[in-house]
Amino acid sequence: MEIFNDLLKFEFIDYVDVFLVALLLYYIYKLVKGTVAINIFIGIIIIYLVWKLTEFLNMELLTGIFGGFMKVGIIALIVVFQPEIRKFLLMVGSTNFNRRRKFLKQLKFLKTETSDKTDVDAIISACNKMSMSKTGALIVFERNNNLDFLSESGDEMNIKVTQPIIESIFFKNSPLHDGAIIINDNIVKATRVILPVNNEKNIPQRFGLRHRAAIGVTEKTDALALVVSEETGHISYFKDGEFVVFEDTNDLNAMIKKDLT
Repeated sequence: MEIFNDLLKFEFIDYVDVFLVALLLYYIYKLVKGTVAINIFIGIIIIYLVWKLTEFLNMELLTGIFGGFMKVGIIALIVVFQPEIRKFLLMVGSTNFNRRRKFLKQLKFLKTETSDKTDVDAIISACNKMSMSKTGALIVFERNNNLDFLSESGDEMNIKVTQPIIESIFFKNSPLHDGAIIINDNIVKATRVILPVNNEKNIPQRFGLRHRAAIGVTEKTDALALVVSEETGHISYFKDGEFVVFEDTNDLNAMIKKDLT
């Protein structure tokens, strides 16, 4: 009866507390979903629940063991979840000025000529042509996480996105073709960018460093990435550190437009 009485005594702030904890667990689950860390995450949840159960049943010995594990194990967890913690902190700490600016631009009285959306059609057309000529390319779309820390590794630009511009940047004899380009608000903001390469995931041998770099940048930030393979001409799309399957370039075009909104 005491438990039911305690539930009835729940105040508004208690419901908010429960909601925020559930929201936090949901976002942590999204970060580790599809990775090896998901099994560790589920294991931690199970151990925590068992710990609370033994504490509720006044099983002092087991409570002490599980409690000690939870307190000391936090250091080991920081090491194990280092990539996920980094991504979470990036997500929390990144300024959302871009998102707010895009929201404000949707208001009629603030619309200006500078509110152009990224010309996905031109980018996909360029990728199709580069695919036919087997011209390697790596295109990164900046979203909410600011990628200036990556742009600094390359050459800063301020070029409006067009199909000829994308093709000329990745032309094999172009001095800018090596590395990635970063696009934000229909502007190529940097070229020859060096991206973090992921060496942990097993990917097919036909994929090279461009694909690993695309996995790395989309795993550590909320950016999107397009890769055109120099060996096969195949176009690949990456989001959240994973390959995204699409039927054809029309399907890919619709996916990117949706993910950028």
